[in-house]
Formats: sequence, structure tokens, C-alpha cells
Amino acid sequence: MHYANPKYLQILLVLVVCVGFFYLWAMRRRKRLMDRFAGKSLAESIAPAVSMGRKITKMVMIIAAVSLLAFSLARPQWGFEWQEMKFKGIDILIAMDVSKSMLATDVKPNRLERTKFAVKDLVKKLNGDRIGLIAFAGTAFLQCPPTIDYNGFLLTLDDLNINTIPRGGTAISAAIREAVRIFKGQDKKYKVLILVTDGDDLEGDPMRSAKEAADAGIKIYCVGVGTFEGSLIPAAGEGWVADKSGNVVKTMLNEELLKNIAISTGGSYVRATQSDFGLTLLYDKSISRLEKRDIEGKMNKQYQERFRYFLGLAILLLIVEPFISERKRLVK
Repeated sequence: MHYANPKYLQILLVLVVCVGFFYLWAMRRRKRLMDRFAGKSLAESIAPAVSMGRKITKMVMIIAAVSLLAFSLARPQWGFEWQEMKFKGIDILIAMDVSKSMLATDVKPNRLERTKFAVKDLVKKLNGDRIGLIAFAGTAFLQCPPTIDYNGFLLTLDDLNINTIPRGGTAISAAIREAVRIFKGQDKKYKVLILVTDGDDLEGDPMRSAKEAADAGIKIYCVGVGTFEGSLIPAAGEGWVADKSGNVVKTMLNEELLKNIAISTGGSYVRATQSDFGLTLLYDKSISRLEKRDIEGKMNKQYQERFRYFLGLAILLLIVEPFISERKRLVK
């Protein structure tokens, strides 16, 4: 047996015990009040026709009705049929910069962790859109293909760190080319790449890659993470990351590049701030309004509801209970 709301099973026992104790308390209180009013011997002669068995029967019926009501709230289900879940949405790839510069703390707690929090907030808004994940540094790799399994996507997201991509550096062009490869063969619509980076590109030709993406019908939305003032990059253990000459490296937001990439593909750009990262803003104002297509869903077990039987029996007990008299049958 399956339950749609199993939490109500936890209160079922509590309800039975509480109602049972209430009835016992009420019966004892009634007897004490009667004894106080007429005395014990006189009370027995005043109400000799009350049947204790019938009183207990009525009590059991009420407890059973309350129990069945609570059980029906748990929505017991058994028997099922397979149904295909159909969705309308678009394919969204998120390319996340996992280079060492994303450890900079000009966005708290650091650029990488703040990005993860923002992506999780974005996933909460999705309802049918497929979402995938690309990690990039000196090169780019697909970490999670586009999927409607949001929990699986979030598990992959949590595993991202600066060691995910072994090759150091920041190759935005590699991330864009990876997205073009993944989307290859699909319609020239319904495809979105969200690029989350500080824009500190060190190799390749990102504008040329952006043109290839535009030709493939991919809209690129860029989120710039970091500040114009820049920040030092914490090194492993202590101190700061330095270049080959021993000079401390300072990483700053390259906003101009990200704006140009977004504009060249028909997308848009937003700069992340501590209070508003911008991902949900991009989705609400732009991405969610794009044309959607039918997305093949997964087969899902559709359990058959059975709570009506228990609810009906509870109502029947509540209807019948008042008609049962507590008085004994008089024998002529």
C-alpha cells in the first residue's frame, strides 16, 4: 500500500489515544457529578436503564470514525497504471566557471558558492524546462545532460569545485563550443545557454564561438560574477594565488566581453550583486517567455486513490452513532 500523505499516519495513533482518554474522562466525570448530585445509592436507582455496553459501543464507533478520517487524510493508494508525463519547455544549459578565480570573495561567501546558491534558486522556478550543466576552466566538459530530473541535476551541481576541470585557466570559448556540440542536430529554437563567469578569459576566441552559437540558434545569457575593483584569490592553505613571477593575482569582472557575447546571440547580460544574483531575473524577464516545445517526459506510476472507502465508512459511523440509544431494552 502507498500513501500520498504519510505524515497523517503519525497522528493517527495520537488521535485514537486522545479520543479514548477523553471518553473515559467524560464517563468518570459524569458518574462523579451524578454521585455528587444524588448520592451513589440514589444515582444507581435514578438511572438503572443505562447500558454500559451500549455506551462503550458508541465510544468505539466514534473512535473508529475519527481513526478512519485520519487514515483517509493519509490518502491510501493501491494499484497503479503507467502514465507518460508530458511537459512544455526549453532546453537550458548552464555553463559554470570553476576556475580558481571563482574562489575570490568579492561576492560572499565566494563567487563559486554564491553561483551554486543562485542556480538552486533558479531550479525551483523550472516546471518542464530541461536543464543541463557544463563546467569549464581551461577546457569544458558536460557534467549533466539536459534533464527534467532536477534532483539529479542538483546533486551534480553540489559536486562542482575548482578541481572538477583539471586544466587551469578560463576558456569561455570552450564552454560555448561544448554547448554547440550538445545542442547539435536540434531545432534552431528552444535552446538557451546561461554563462556564469567573471569574464576573465585567458584563451580562445569567445566572440567567434558566440557567432557559431548564434548560427545554431542558441541564445546566450551571461551573468557576470565579481566586482570592478577585483579581489585576490585565496590559495590552498593560506596566502594568495600568485603568477609565475611571484606576483599576487587580482581577478576583476570583465563585463564588456560578457555583454558582447550576450548581445551577439540575442540574449542579455546581468551583473550579479550580493543581494540579487540575477539568474532568476533573467529567467522571469526573458527565458521563461521564449517559445516552448513539447518535451518527452518520463513514465510515472499513477496510483489509484482508495481513501474514499475509508472516508465513506467514517461518515456512515458518524451517521449511525446518534441513533444508538444508551438505554437498556425494557423486557415486558
